[in-house]
Amino acid sequence: MGTREEQRSKGPTNVLRVLGPGLITGAADDDPSGIATYSQAGAQFGYALCWTMLVTLPLMAAIQIISGNIGWQTRRGLAHNLAQRVPAVVLYGLIALLVIANTINIAADLAAMAEVVRLVFGGPTLAYAGAFGLGCLTAEVFVPYHRYAGYLKFLTLVLLVYVATAFSVEVPWRRVIAATLVPALLPDRSYLLTILAVFGTTISPYLFFWQASQEAEESVLSYRNALGPAAGIDRSFADISADTWVGMLFSNVIGFFIIVTTAATLNAHGIVQVETASQAAEALRPVAGEMTFVLFAAGIIGTGLLAVPVLAGSAAYAVAELFGLRGSLELPANRALGFYGIVGAATLGGVALAATRIDAIAMLFWSAVINGLVAVPILIALMLVISSKSGRETFAFPRWLIALGWLASTILVAAVGLFLFFSLKQSV
Repeated sequence: MGTREEQRSKGPTNVLRVLGPGLITGAADDDPSGIATYSQAGAQFGYALCWTMLVTLPLMAAIQIISGNIGWQTRRGLAHNLAQRVPAVVLYGLIALLVIANTINIAADLAAMAEVVRLVFGGPTLAYAGAFGLGCLTAEVFVPYHRYAGYLKFLTLVLLVYVATAFSVEVPWRRVIAATLVPALLPDRSYLLTILAVFGTTISPYLFFWQASQEAEESVLSYRNALGPAAGIDRSFADISADTWVGMLFSNVIGFFIIVTTAATLNAHGIVQVETASQAAEALRPVAGEMTFVLFAAGIIGTGLLAVPVLAGSAAYAVAELFGLRGSLELPANRALGFYGIVGAATLGGVALAATRIDAIAMLFWSAVINGLVAVPILIALMLVISSKSGRETFAFPRWLIALGWLASTILVAAVGLFLFFSLKQSV
């Protein structure tokens, strides 16, 4: 596939191929957990949460640009960079939270993939979850991730069916535009919980670590080919920024249309609680007809197969850096045994959790909530590192980018705080 500089050197016809980790990160962000969370948002609250896609876009893009550039400039992952400036006990706690959140997310994705296969073909859900887990692990070990992702990212295009559906049913676009531009904050626990879930599935900690590690690997390859230093920090920052904005825009546009589509089809017909994959799939019926479940299954399976290696890989990158182990999803297993051991543990841990028979849709939604909670301490630690005197000197990020990073941290803290406040208030 080659690095960005190599692809750029081949001429303008290869400009699109410069897109890499940012685009993959954006596609992986619309995993089954994201689809379920956006579906629940649209079904339960109609168009009221459309604003979240507009608000989270610049925030998630800023965090991913920061993470990616840290990886590129230092040629090391996020955990290694945090370890230089964060107390060891704090860092161990942050990485433990990441691994726990990722394992739960893997379980939710595998359970959802298994459930949609059962809807289409029938059979035992548990067996499908195990098969998907083992299949993902086999691919992670034996297939370089860039090749694996190169095929699977086309499956995520199935999600464009949500866009088509939104334009084939009756949608009050004036209401949608108003709800998108004017945020609505309701003093309701369920509403605030859904906001936290939406933030958690868009600004997800595993994506910070993933993109930083992927950019670090690209930077090492560029350096070895004597291309990295010549390109300069400004050029790499521009490339990573463009790549990331494209990936995040794709992710949030899809999320926006899932909310709009489910609001126009499910909420409008009285389905305000998505409890099964079958109910979530019904949002596509106006366009898909008899192919509804097949297309929904393709979207869930495609994004799940893309996201599970990212979830397991980001956990492995973080733990490997913490303990000084060599690792990469591009290396053969015999050259990174410890790294692949962590990948295997995270993936098989997800399979074990998926076997608990917890409702797949509920597991998907709550995995998004957990990501939202875990994102808070990790994001604050990241921002403290780059905002410190040494961080400013090392990375020299523009002020607007740091401001957006702190804004993302503040909003997430506020979302968690409001949710906890109203939860305690309603329980009294």
